[in-house]
Amino acid sequence: MTQAPTPTADTVRRLVRSLLKESGDSGGSERGTNGSDGSGGAEGPEVRPVAEGRAYTWWVGSRHVLRLAPDREASARHRRELRVRDLVRPHVPVAVPTSVAHGDWAPGLAYTLDTKVAGGTADRHDVSAVGEADLAGLLGGLHAVPARQAETLGVPRSAPRSLEALRRMAVHAAERLARADEFDAALLHQLTPPGAAQLAAQTGTAVLTHHGLTGEHVVVSADGRVRGILDWSAAALGDPAEDIAGLAAAVGSPAAVRAATLAGYGARPCLRGLWLARCDTVIRLADHLEGRAPGSLPALRTRLRRVWEPIMLERVTEFKDEESEA
Repeated sequence: MTQAPTPTADTVRRLVRSLLKESGDSGGSERGTNGSDGSGGAEGPEVRPVAEGRAYTWWVGSRHVLRLAPDREASARHRRELRVRDLVRPHVPVAVPTSVAHGDWAPGLAYTLDTKVAGGTADRHDVSAVGEADLAGLLGGLHAVPARQAETLGVPRSAPRSLEALRRMAVHAAERLARADEFDAALLHQLTPPGAAQLAAQTGTAVLTHHGLTGEHVVVSADGRVRGILDWSAAALGDPAEDIAGLAAAVGSPAAVRAATLAGYGARPCLRGLWLARCDTVIRLADHLEGRAPGSLPALRTRLRRVWEPIMLERVTEFKDEESEA
């Protein structure tokens, strides 16, 4: 495996300066390090990591973001992502990032310079009712993408997870969280083994999924509209409940379920997504508290709170053998 050098501001600036010169774009209106506008003159545009610990993703001026692959596996995902975004864009009502330049930033290691999607994130802004309709359009659009077209682009298939296996892991994690006074373990008792069996993924329901929806990947404006979806590198043909689960953690269970229902999904995939999210967040918080998983403790607590928001669907649903349900 190629060992990626650690990017520095100077190496990023040199790369971006050449790219923006070729594209004829100044890189934004922010002040450069030499006091000029975003083009930065001889010094290059202003660049900075998007967040602490994110050494391979950089803001460039006010209008671009540079993503550098740290290894060959990530490079393959970056290159496939460019094709996936082009495939998805006509089907969804929200913005998908556009690459203005792409190539290798080190031997065998890919980069893409993308235009910034304007707005904040779901971690900062609540989604409005109109924003839920935007999310419904996202889920419905992904469902409409022909699976064969995605496969020809190299999009992998992802087998549905066992909800019963995840439930058992979550029960143990919940007991550990209860001892730390972080969670009421009795909440997991709502999902029984028979209930998990009823919420097993149905055959023949694989669709194109983002498979990495988080609060930081959902771009939301101050008025609650969903303006874009970022980072399509984990896209897969698989269980649509995974995207419902991601939205539950990102925007809250009620909004996620309402969006999925508007997109045409029935009770089974909605509740499956809800319980995938609940089990995942319990396990991740317990692992983080025990030093076995990275992450921000406040962010993990927020996700836990969001996925455990009650929804009416849980109280009114009686399952039948609905093999044809989406």
